[in-house]
Amino acid sequence: MNLPFIIAEIGISHNGDLQLAKKMIDMAVDCGCDAVKFQKRTIKIVYDEDTLKEKRESPWGTTQREQKEGLEFGRSEYDEIDTYCRDKGIIWFASAWDLESLKFLKKYKLQYNKIASPMLTNMDFCSTVAGAGKHTFISTGMNELTTIHRIVTLFKRANTPFTLLHCVSMYPLPDTLTNLKMITTLKKKFDCDVGYSGHEVGITPSLIAVVLGAEVIERHITLDRSMYGSDQSASLERRGLELLVREAKLIDAMLGTGEKVILPDEEANAKKMRYWERAWTE
Repeated sequence: MNLPFIIAEIGISHNGDLQLAKKMIDMAVDCGCDAVKFQKRTIKIVYDEDTLKEKRESPWGTTQREQKEGLEFGRSEYDEIDTYCRDKGIIWFASAWDLESLKFLKKYKLQYNKIASPMLTNMDFCSTVAGAGKHTFISTGMNELTTIHRIVTLFKRANTPFTLLHCVSMYPLPDTLTNLKMITTLKKKFDCDVGYSGHEVGITPSLIAVVLGAEVIERHITLDRSMYGSDQSASLERRGLELLVREAKLIDAMLGTGEKVILPDEEANAKKMRYWERAWTE
C-alpha cells in the first residue's frame, strides 16, 4: 500500500441512488484516494421487526423499514459498482454487518474486508472474516481494550493480515475528543499496523494521525453535507478531501530522516548571507 492508504467511505451516503454513488466514486478518484468503501446489510437480520415498524420520516416513506430498504443496494447495483470501480482504476470493498452480507460480497473477490466497530463483539462474524484470509481493516470505536485484544488474537491465530483503526464512534466527532494518542497505544500494545477512522468535520486530526504513525486513513465523504443522511455531517466534501489526500501523502517526506543535511540551496544561500566569511577570503 502507498502510505497512508486513504479510504473514502461512501457507506450509505449515496442514499440508494446509483448515479450519486458513481459521482462519489469519481470524487474519490479525482482527489487521489486509494479505495472507496460501502456498507452492506441484510435488513431482516440486522434489524428486528419491532424496530422496522417504528415511524421514521424519510424520502422513501414513514417507517424504519422503508428508510433502511431505501438505502440498501442489491446485486444489480453492486455489479455496476464493481464494473465502474474497475474501469476507474480504484479499489472498492464494503463492511458487511451480517454473515449473509459477507457471503454476498464474496462474489466480487474483493481485496479487503472491513469490520465495523459495533461488530467486534460478534465473535461468529469476526471468526468468519478472519477465516477468509483477506487483509482486514478493524475499527475499534465503542470497544474496550479487552475486546480489541480478543479480536487481535483471533486474527493473529488465523494468520490473517489486519490493520486496527483507532476510532471514536460519534457523528460528527469534536476535534478535542479524537484521542489520537490511542494510535500510539494500539501500536505498542498489539504490535500491529494501525490507522485512523475519523468522524470529525475537518482534516487536522486525520493529518496528526498520520504524523503519529497511522498507515491508513478512512474518512466519510459526501457531495454536499446538507444532503439527507446520518453520516453527512461527519463527512468531507470535495475540497476537504482534496486537501486531506494532498497533505497526508506529503507527511512522510515532510518528516524527513531526522539526520542533519545541508541542502545545495542552503550552501548557496550561506555564501550570499555570510558576508563576514566573504571578507576572510578576500
